[in-house]
Amino acid sequence: MNHYGSPSAARAARMWHEIADQVFVRRFVDFNVTVGLVVGDEAALVVDTRGSERQGRELANEIHWLTHGRMIVANTHHHYDHAFGNFAFLPAEIWAHEQCSARLRSDSRTTQLALAAAMPEVAQEYTDTHITPPIKTFRESVTLELGRRKVELTHFGRGHTDNDIVAVVPDVHVVFAGDLIEQSGPPSFEDSYPMDWPGTLSRLLDVASGPVVPGHGEVVSRAFVEGQMADLAALAQLARRVRFDGGSANDALPLSPFPVTAARSALRRAFAQLAGEL
Repeated sequence: MNHYGSPSAARAARMWHEIADQVFVRRFVDFNVTVGLVVGDEAALVVDTRGSERQGRELANEIHWLTHGRMIVANTHHHYDHAFGNFAFLPAEIWAHEQCSARLRSDSRTTQLALAAAMPEVAQEYTDTHITPPIKTFRESVTLELGRRKVELTHFGRGHTDNDIVAVVPDVHVVFAGDLIEQSGPPSFEDSYPMDWPGTLSRLLDVASGPVVPGHGEVVSRAFVEGQMADLAALAQLARRVRFDGGSANDALPLSPFPVTAARSALRRAFAQLAGEL
């Protein structure tokens, strides 16, 4: 149920784009993150909560202008820009892969301090954020009932992290892919599993027949996913071939399909996987 009667509501509504019936996306300047909202008759699913408690509250306030429904949250993975806003949505149920919850518990304070050091002018925003790991977790898949609408949360395998999940809205063929897909720049490889990532995207393609919402950037099509999967497959094949020939990640770097900075991280992780270190 939408209610755009006030100026604040109208402003909020203009920032959200309805990409299918009662399925909305919003792209924020902070970290260029793209979040989603799926509205059913009884509840609304929020896909990712942004990068701090303040940013989460801002998101929650906008959503209250768009729907009266009870809110449920899904984190596509544990990275701060997708999950550090969770506290603002309590007491909502927060869903994620079981490893997402574990990583938020173990890694978040280090991340908060790193963010504070990198952005001292807003350091307190990050150090004061209450980290809120999901308590509703799963290993493979779960179906959420929103009221005459279902959303399927699925872990197709490792890729951007070890806990990526995809949210599928079957009745309108929309897929929220998190950072398994990035449109506004090359994929981020710091926590990645490059040797697994192409296979994970292959399984994602089995459900991608309509709009695909990336973790960062504009909504894309199946063809975009196929193109990014091809680049990731090429990188994995390159790493395997160069290592077999006795070469190093640096030897493979000039042949990578990705820019140098992303490729260096990707190849380091790929070689570590091939060595059995991840």
